[in-house]
Amino acid sequence: MGMPVVHWEINSRDYKKAQKFYREVFNWTVTEHEGMPYAMVNDEGKGSIGGGIGNVQPGQNPSLTFYVSVDDLQAYLNKAERAGGKTVLPPTPIPGVGSCAMFADLDGNVVGLFKGGV
Repeated sequence: MGMPVVHWEINSRDYKKAQKFYREVFNWTVTEHEGMPYAMVNDEGKGSIGGGIGNVQPGQNPSLTFYVSVDDLQAYLNKAERAGGKTVLPPTPIPGVGSCAMFADLDGNVVGLFKGGV
């Protein structure tokens, strides 16, 4: 069985405008994340997953990223590199949530990895 997609992010030059846009288009419930330029988008019903809307990091372009749930971040980064990908973000803790990592695929698309728990 494959690994499930568990989260997505839209990274925008102006996350406030992006929030407004997606609220208007899809009627999404968006909640500001206190202390950072990021908002959580609630899952919107059966079969959906939640996501987030945030600002792009300096030097990056707007993007859409999805996160796949895995049991060992480094093992999957290694698998991606053996297949020709490149690590973008090594395993990084998300306090109180779990940890994440990212790799670029053969075309430069960035894919997130997520491991729940603390």
